[in-house]
Amino acid sequence: MRRTSPAGSASSSTGCTSDTRCADRPPAQRVVTAVTYEHILFTLDGGAARLTLNRPDRLNSLNDAMHAEVRDALARVRAEPSARVLLVTGAGRGFCAGQDLSDRAVSAGSAPVDLGASIERNYKPLVLALRALPMPVVCAVNGVAAGAGANIALACDLVIAARSASFIEAFAKLGLVPDTGGTYFLPRLVGTARAMGMALLGERISAEQAAAWGLIWQCVDDDALTATADRIVAQFAEAPTRGLARTKEALYASPANTLDAQLDLERDFMRELGMSDDYREGVAAFMAKRAPRFTGR
Repeated sequence: MRRTSPAGSASSSTGCTSDTRCADRPPAQRVVTAVTYEHILFTLDGGAARLTLNRPDRLNSLNDAMHAEVRDALARVRAEPSARVLLVTGAGRGFCAGQDLSDRAVSAGSAPVDLGASIERNYKPLVLALRALPMPVVCAVNGVAAGAGANIALACDLVIAARSASFIEAFAKLGLVPDTGGTYFLPRLVGTARAMGMALLGERISAEQAAAWGLIWQCVDDDALTATADRIVAQFAEAPTRGLARTKEALYASPANTLDAQLDLERDFMRELGMSDDYREGVAAFMAKRAPRFTGR
């Protein structure tokens, strides 16, 4: 892998340990970074990180090598102080067809294969890494999202899809259970009845249907997907990142909390954010009737 930073830009190796709240990091000057991988494309420019699954000849299906590159890219996003939003999408006509079944690690040959090892090594860390990023994660689904590919999209915070895109929980057709968080995300997003139908039948769900059900945020015309994703990413790149990070944290904590516990969590986050630079800037901008200049602090 090769990392490049154009002249005049800066890069930082400052990282976050598991005990560090990365949303509290101070801002850095603008960083423009590109890392050369074999199976993905990755750039970071002006606070916006972009990760593109790039095996279009295989509908961006995942193998061990691609998983390793995605893990590396997500670690870079988390460690980079200037990163304020991540966009995930796919190259070519598909978003992600899930696991590459020709990969030797999961190939169903004459001997039994331990698919649980692949979950433990690849898919569980991927989903947890996406959910743990202290910034909005936007997914632009540009085509079919099948199996693990569908659930990777659902692991992101805000999902938009091209009208020609579709979501398929294909596991039942292979005698498997939905993985990559599918049995967690589906009932929470669309309810048990629709989750059962998607998981047991494995039928194609169009992007329009997915938006109508609340499975995703928005369905847009194919030729509007890139512009829509870019607009959302640009908005988040200049937003109060720390507040957005706490917002997603609170929403994801809600299903497991009592109302009393959730009110306490809101109180704690409001107390913290009320002392932030971005809150002071937001109030000052409102009073002055000008656009705010948030720094993510």
